[in-house]
Amino acid sequence: MSVLVAYYSRTNVTKKVGDEIAKSTGADVEEIVSKVNYNGKVGFVRGGKDAISAKIIDLEPLKFNPEDYDLIYLGVPVWAGKAANPMISYIKQNEGKFNNVKFFATAGSSGFESTFEQMEEYVGKSPLKTLALTTKEVKKDEFKDKLASFIE
Repeated sequence: MSVLVAYYSRTNVTKKVGDEIAKSTGADVEEIVSKVNYNGKVGFVRGGKDAISAKIIDLEPLKFNPEDYDLIYLGVPVWAGKAANPMISYIKQNEGKFNNVKFFATAGSSGFESTFEQMEEYVGKSPLKTLALTTKEVKKDEFKDKLASFIE
């Protein structure tokens, strides 16, 4: 089975989870890179504003075509109770190209359910599974059991 892990990560928390999934599954990795600068405090505020409005932004060129994969893990940080808009932009750019999907999200504490609902709406299908992890769980490496269950 061909597997792709596609994620966006502003602070490397979501990246850490995505890289663990790829390592466990042998998946290809598509790190989504925004052409909009979301770094620092100003970027944090801009990100929240853009997420609330579901603004579609430009992304750096992608390496992989989601259509070529049996399963795609889509990973995203939660911004203002929504999926970070670089992920929404990725999904829109690849509309209709997703076979089976699993969603994973990272957040300070909440917003997971609304983020997964938004991603499902944009992808146009229900995920096989979802995984919600707090930043604290990821930074302290307290997510491996949840991750193993999510991957199986």
